[in-house]
Amino acid sequence: MYVTAEHLRDQVIQPTLKYLDAWTPTIESALLDIAVEAPDLGLFSETKDSLGIFHITAAQHRDIWDRYLAFKPEMASRIRGLASQRAFLSDPDSELQTNLSYCTAIAWLLYQRANMAIDEIAQDQLATA
Repeated sequence: MYVTAEHLRDQVIQPTLKYLDAWTPTIESALLDIAVEAPDLGLFSETKDSLGIFHITAAQHRDIWDRYLAFKPEMASRIRGLASQRAFLSDPDSELQTNLSYCTAIAWLLYQRANMAIDEIAQDQLATA
């Protein structure tokens, strides 16, 4: 058995984004593109220490929990609900490799946070212009 891009989009990415109340065609397409064709540079670039289909590093994973989800308890609860009970407690990073929905949710958070930062920079530039 193999997984096609359509399977990934229809059976993993779209349902996960809908579960998180975050689905839009743009975000769905962006995450599919990242999973299918890992970028050479940037947030989701493939490195020797990246994990899962979105090439998320353990450092990025910890950072999203420590600096973002720690301040969003409702979202943290929803994300935690996607993780395995025992595996997450003993080795949270393994969820990035074995749990497609969880990995998709973390990728979306990284994508969202990066785009929010870009939007803030753009707004600051417009305000000073």
